[in-house]
Amino acid sequence: MGAVNIILDAADIDRKLQRITREILEEHKGVENLALIGIQTRGVYLAKRIRSSINEIEKIEIPTGEMDITLYRDDWTRISPNPVVKATNISFSVDGKQIILVDDVLFTGRTTRAAMDALIDFGRPDRIELVVLVDRGHRELPIQANYVGELVETRRSETVNVLLREHDGEDKVVIEGK
Repeated sequence: MGAVNIILDAADIDRKLQRITREILEEHKGVENLALIGIQTRGVYLAKRIRSSINEIEKIEIPTGEMDITLYRDDWTRISPNPVVKATNISFSVDGKQIILVDDVLFTGRTTRAAMDALIDFGRPDRIELVVLVDRGHRELPIQANYVGELVETRRSETVNVLLREHDGEDKVVIEGK
């Protein structure tokens, strides 16, 4: 393991999510037909935080779900012979909705592609957008986020780790070099 560089602390993450929330509300001119779906694992927590911020501003609770995309990945057999599949819980119809997928890091674009494939199995949304806390580049697919917390230039050999208090006990984003 090489050097660890903290690129966002808890206050930075909070500011980024507040800005993203305002950008979403401005783009959508409110929350009509809007729903959030967090991609397991940390995207779920980020989606819940954005939902909470929207609720504080608009005084309305928007539908929020969680999705595991493990079996939709095109590389899941290479990741592990026994993948751990987490919960998918989308308790509302996605038909006609403005769906915002939420993930922690955008890298190759393969997770987002898998999430869109999984989402289409639930119905036909009017629009799908993407929120990421960190966009680190190195795309393998033509995918880009609509809302980005932080754009970070990385080497392919580096790892971007998002730590969130709900899962990891603290909020920070680190880059680890090899």
